[in-house]
Amino acid sequence: MTTSLPGAAPLPAAAPLPAAARHPAGTDSGLLSPVWAGTPVEAATGDEAWLQAMLDAEVALARAQASLGVVPEWALAPIAAAARADRLDLVGLARRSREAANPVVAFVQDFTAVVAADSPEAARYVHYGSTSQDILDSAAMLVARHALTLLAGDLERICDALAALAARHRTTPMAGRTLAQHAVPVTFGLRAAGWLQLALTGLVRIRAQLAGLPAELGGAAGTLAGYHEFATAAGAGRGTDLIGPFAAELGLAEPVLPWHVVRTPVAELGSALATVAGSLGKIAADVQLLARTEVAEAAEPAAAGRGASSAMPQKRNPVLSTLILSAARQVPAYALVLQQSLIAEEERPAGAWHAEWQPLRECLRLTGGAAHTAAELLTGLEVDADRMRANLGMTGAALVAERLAAVLADALGRTAAKQLLSRLSARAAAEQRPLDALLLEEPGLADRLPAGLPLTRLLDPLDYLGESAALVDRALEHHRAVRG
Repeated sequence: MTTSLPGAAPLPAAAPLPAAARHPAGTDSGLLSPVWAGTPVEAATGDEAWLQAMLDAEVALARAQASLGVVPEWALAPIAAAARADRLDLVGLARRSREAANPVVAFVQDFTAVVAADSPEAARYVHYGSTSQDILDSAAMLVARHALTLLAGDLERICDALAALAARHRTTPMAGRTLAQHAVPVTFGLRAAGWLQLALTGLVRIRAQLAGLPAELGGAAGTLAGYHEFATAAGAGRGTDLIGPFAAELGLAEPVLPWHVVRTPVAELGSALATVAGSLGKIAADVQLLARTEVAEAAEPAAAGRGASSAMPQKRNPVLSTLILSAARQVPAYALVLQQSLIAEEERPAGAWHAEWQPLRECLRLTGGAAHTAAELLTGLEVDADRMRANLGMTGAALVAERLAAVLADALGRTAAKQLLSRLSARAAAEQRPLDALLLEEPGLADRLPAGLPLTRLLDPLDYLGESAALVDRALEHHRAVRG
């Protein structure tokens, strides 16, 4: 059959898709997201990891109920033995999830069948009184815990590498740059200390997230009614008695209330990940600028084949920084979806909860991949102190114009000092001469300066580093306090 528009030639019927295209395997190996491909966070956040976390949540629920006498102890062994992701059809389960708009309904059917194959009696205690959201939300927190543990380890490596850079280059002078122009002299140690502060702030936030990830237990509408019915029928207390043991079995925090529609745990997690990703992106952006051909003050660690161009064999591209920046630009957008999902109506939203799953995974694996990449970048960063010193001379006395303006204002008056600097700066540009040479030639200027402050010292950028060294020391002290 063909279709056509009025006056248009008929469109040919579409060729049938090959079988592989009609029924793809459904693999996500990171082909279009190399920042996390092959890093530890890939396995920690993959479909298999989520499926295993759901299984772990079901086992934890059965164990917690058994500890209260709701589920018989003999049922635990068959349930735990069946809780292996490789015993379920992951792709088939994913496709059947469309029928319920979440993966747990099909998952419970399949898991129950696996348990029943080994122990029909134990199968009746799978998902006992539970609901989809309890399992998936708790599983999400397990996945997040694994990913955040990896992230915290990489942030610790990043902080230690930056502390070492800051200490080593505490007094290494370089041109500070504002709005892409030379501004005043700074030290590379202070630049690294600023990076360190970003990484330490991220590490503290991720540690706080790890300590507070909550289990979820609420039942169909957050009342624990199903759990309560089974508990009272067994003479085993109340539904609320199950919250603590379930959280303890999972190693998660015990929530005050079910958070089916109180989505702050997910929104705050997304916010923390966006902050970390953005902080790493700022570091990567700085490294890229330092690695520019005309700047050449730093370079990424070399490795065979790294930074190669498909067209230009001479290139050594800053690919590690590029990967980090790609993640840093994506994570805030995914985190915004998690913030928007705070608007979760009534006792179970239609769409808001469902919208969280993939953005949460992307936040976790993009930030985790960026941190793993940043750790590699910063532990091997090559710093060229000689080039930094040479670049200081590009603008000569202009680099200390702030100091000149202050000192000459005292000597000549603010208006006269400004007029002098404006006139000499214009001459320097017109005659292609350094400003410091013109200042040295200015009649009587040296005699108007304060005693003990010769013009040569006044023009020396190394004598105008402010409190750079002391600020580095403060950052290093903070690093020691956070890292213990």
